[in-house]
Amino acid sequence: MEDVIQLLPDHVANQIAAGEVVQRPASVVKELLENAIDAKATLIKLIVKDAGKTLIQVSDNGTGMSVSDARLSFERHATSKIKNADDLFKLSTKGFRGEALASIAAISHVDLKTKRPIDEVGTHIKIEGSYVNFQKDIASPKGTTVLVKNLFFNVPARRNFLKSNIVETRHIIDEFHRVALTHPDITFSFYNNGAELFNLPVSNVRQRIVNIFGSKTNEKLVPVQEETEVLKISGFVFKPEFAKKTRGEQFFFVNNRFIRSSYLNHAVNTAFEGLLRPKTHASYLLFLVVDPQSIDINIHPTKTEIKFDDEQTLYAILRASVKHALGQFNIAPILDFNRDKNLDTPYGFDEKIVQNPMVDFDKAFNPFKGQSSLIGSKQSSRGNHINEWESLYVGLESKSNVTSDNFKEVYFESDENQNSMFTDEIKEIQKTFQLKNKYIIHTIKSGMLVIDQHRAHQRVLYEEFLEQITIKEAISQQLLFPLKLEFGMDEINILETLRPQLEQTGFMFSMVAKESMELCGIPATVNNEQALLVLEQVVYDAQNELPDTHFSQTDMLSKSLAKSLAIKSGQYLSSDERDHLVNKLFACKDPTTTPTNQPTFITINVEDLDKKFM
Repeated sequence: MEDVIQLLPDHVANQIAAGEVVQRPASVVKELLENAIDAKATLIKLIVKDAGKTLIQVSDNGTGMSVSDARLSFERHATSKIKNADDLFKLSTKGFRGEALASIAAISHVDLKTKRPIDEVGTHIKIEGSYVNFQKDIASPKGTTVLVKNLFFNVPARRNFLKSNIVETRHIIDEFHRVALTHPDITFSFYNNGAELFNLPVSNVRQRIVNIFGSKTNEKLVPVQEETEVLKISGFVFKPEFAKKTRGEQFFFVNNRFIRSSYLNHAVNTAFEGLLRPKTHASYLLFLVVDPQSIDINIHPTKTEIKFDDEQTLYAILRASVKHALGQFNIAPILDFNRDKNLDTPYGFDEKIVQNPMVDFDKAFNPFKGQSSLIGSKQSSRGNHINEWESLYVGLESKSNVTSDNFKEVYFESDENQNSMFTDEIKEIQKTFQLKNKYIIHTIKSGMLVIDQHRAHQRVLYEEFLEQITIKEAISQQLLFPLKLEFGMDEINILETLRPQLEQTGFMFSMVAKESMELCGIPATVNNEQALLVLEQVVYDAQNELPDTHFSQTDMLSKSLAKSLAIKSGQYLSSDERDHLVNKLFACKDPTTTPTNQPTFITINVEDLDKKFM
C-alpha cells in the first residue's frame, strides 16, 4: 500500500496559515504597523482604500532591511525576534512568529520597498500569491514601505465573507487606535480614500488620547496610577457620568500589547459598582506592566489573549487601584455625607488667632411694654366682627322651615348614573390588560394573545421608518435652540454617510464639523434627551451590522431607530395606548416577528387552559 502522508507545498501552507493570521483587512494593518514599530520607526503613515480591499499601504522611517533580509522576510517562520525557545518567555516586541508577511503574500499582491541607512540603494520586491515576480535594486528613502493590493484575490470565498466598507473600516480604525495609543512617542498619520482621518504628533499618553477621541475627552478622564512588586498600573478611566451603552472605549494594554480579558474587565466594573447608570458600561484605557516571564502571549493566533500566572492578585490590585482613583478625585461618594466644603478652614487662616465675636444689642428694649392696651382694643374689635357675621343670617330661619311634603320633589344627581346589576344593559367588555408592565393580554374568540409590548412596538416603528425612508419624508420637529452633539471623527464619518437616510426620518443637521454636529430638527417621536442616545445606537449598529447595498443601509437604520425608540418593558400603558398598539401591530405586513425575527406574541387557546384544570 502506498504512503498517504506528504508535505504540503509552501504556497498551500501559507494559505492555511493566512486563515489564522489574516481574518480581515484590519489584520493586515495590525501586522504591518507592528512591524514598523519593531523597526524602531518614529514616523508611520497608513493609507487605506476601499476598506483595505483594494489597497493597504504602511510607510515608516525605521531601520529597513538588507537585500537578503527583505527576501527572507517572506518565508514562513523567518523572524529576527527569537533565537531559541527561552526567548518566548521574555518577549518585548510585537511580532515574533514570522508568519505575518508570508501569510499576507499568499493571499494578495505585495509590493515591498526597503532601505537601510548604511546602504546606498534599496530593495524592491513584488510577490503575487507567494510567488516572487521580481526583485531589484532601486533608489528609495530610508525605511520600509509595504503595499498590499487586492486582498483575498485568490480566495474568493474569504472575500465574500467580508462585511461592508463601513464595518471593515471600523475594524481598521480600532487596530490603528490600539497601536497608536501605546506609542505616543511615534508620529502616526492615517488616510482613508484620500481623506485624512488622523494626524497624531508626538505627545504624552493623555494628549494622545485627546487627539484620537476628541478635545472634549480631556475633561472626562480620571488618572489611575499604582506600582507594586507584581504589577504596575497607569492610564485613565472615564468619569461615571460619561458611561456609554456600548463597550467602545475599553482598552487593556499589557506590556504595550492590546489584550482582551473579561476577568480584568470585571475587576474594573466592580470598582465602578453603584456609580453607573443601569445598562451602561465604564470606559477605560489602562496600561499594565508585568514580568514577561509571568505571562504567556502565544495562546491565541492574534495574540489578543494572555495567560497570567496569578490572575487573582492582578484582579485585586486593579480593582483597588481604580476604586482608589475614583475616590481620590471625588468621583466616588465619601463616608461623611453631611460634610460641607464651605466649613473647611482655608490654608491662609491656619495660624491666625481666633477672636471672640462682639454682639451689640439694646439693653433697654422691652417687648412686653404696652401689651395691656393692645389686648383691650383687640377684644372690642372682636365683638364688632361677631355682630357683623350674625347679620348675614338674618331672615334665613323662616326659609329653613320646610314641611315633609317638600321632600317629594328632592332628588340626587347621582341617581341618574346608578344602574341596577340586574338590568338588561350590557357594558362594553375590556379586551386588553397589562401584565407586569411588560405583556399585553388581548382576548380573542379562541382564547387570548400574550403580546410583548417592546417587541410589538419595534415591529410597528420598523415598518413606519422603512416607509418614511423609502417612500415619503417624516415630520421633523424644528428646535428653537439647536442641539450640539459631540462624536469622534470616525463616528462623524459614519453619520455623514447615513445623513440622507437620517434626514428622511426627521433628523435635520445645521452643521457637521470634525468632532461635533448640530441638530436643528428631530423626528416628532424623539425628544431632546433621546437624540444623542438614538444617534449613538445608530453609529454602533452601523459599525457592526451594515452590509453593502443601499437598501440594507435603510433596513439597518430602520432597525436601529426602532430598537432605540420602542416602548420599554416596565412602562405602564393606558387602555387606549394598549388598544392602539395592538391595532397598529396587526396592521403591519408581518406582525408575528420583530425586525430581528423574534416572536412578538404567543397564542393561548381555551383548550390549553381547560387542560390545566383537568
